[in-house]
This record gives sequence, structure tokens and C-alpha cells, in this order.
Amino acid sequence: MSTTTKFSRKGRTAAAVLALGLGLSLNAWADNHGADKTYNFGEPATTEDLKPFFSPLPDGRGLPEGSGTVMQGEKIYQQQCLACHGVNLEGGIGDRLAGGRGTLVNDNPEKAPVKTVESYWPYATTLFDYIKRAMPFDRPGSMTDDEVYAVSAYILWKGNIIEKDATLNQDNLAKIEMPNRNGFKPADR
Repeated sequence: MSTTTKFSRKGRTAAAVLALGLGLSLNAWADNHGADKTYNFGEPATTEDLKPFFSPLPDGRGLPEGSGTVMQGEKIYQQQCLACHGVNLEGGIGDRLAGGRGTLVNDNPEKAPVKTVESYWPYATTLFDYIKRAMPFDRPGSMTDDEVYAVSAYILWKGNIIEKDATLNQDNLAKIEMPNRNGFKPADR
């Protein structure tokens, strides 16, 4: 081993010890100099401030008011989703959204699972939440609640999960039985 390598290791060790010492010293200083004080700036977050950070639960708690039909959703999908997710929700630039039932558990290692809303997602509220927060890709969070309910209805209809005349809202979205609702097992930790 060369002298340069030994020095380099010693230098790195010394730098790590110095950094640790400084970190402990700064923590001690903060403890002794009122780090727990408030500085009277900022303001409490309002309900309106927190609105974009919602996440509805599987049972529907936290879903906003609103509604949308399959037919409304088809129009919105064509305008805002089709370019990434394809005419028949087959994917493209964006993920595939429909199909794939029965592909998650199979004995053929050559067949890859096809994870879609239809085959994988256990709750319809997850679909609403994801669309609301992350779509469309170039303008996430820009859709109204009614538009999100409508696009959710269209995707669920294309996946043969709801009827074509369905209207989704905060009262019935969580009641939808997704095809893979029972496909997950609790972790045994």
C-alpha cells in the first residue's frame, strides 16, 4: 500500500471526525441558545392551503364533492389523456390503463404481469387520487373534481368495472369493487 493511499485514508478519517465533532457542537449550541423558541413568522396553514395535499382513504373519507359521468369522461380523456395513454387506454408515452386481468399471478415466467388500473389497483379511490394529483402530465393538479370523477368513470368503464351509464361521486366511488381488491395480502412483519 502506498503512502499516498494511507494519507488519503487518514485524511478522510480526520475529515469525518471533524465533521462529526462540528455537528455535535452545533447541536449543543442550538440546545443552549434557545433553538426551541418561535420566531413569529409565517402563518398557520388554512384548509384552502392544504387542499392540494389531500389523499382520500379507500373507504371514501376525504373525497371532495363533485360528480362525473362516463360520457363526460370520454370527452375529457380525448382532450387531455389520449396523447399519452392511447385511444383504447393501451398506453404509449404514458402507462397502459386497461386490460391485464389474470396476468399478475401465473405459472409462466415468460409472461410478464400487466399492471393496470383494471388488473392491479385494489381501490377506485386510488385512481381518483392519482389523477387528481398527477394528471395530466404536463399540468398536474389542473383538473377540477368533476373532471377527475368523469375521467375516473371513463377509465373504469373501459376496464369493464362499471356500466356505461354510471355517474361517479364522493358517495359511490369507494363502493366500486375493483377486480384486484382481494389480490393483496398483509405483510407478516
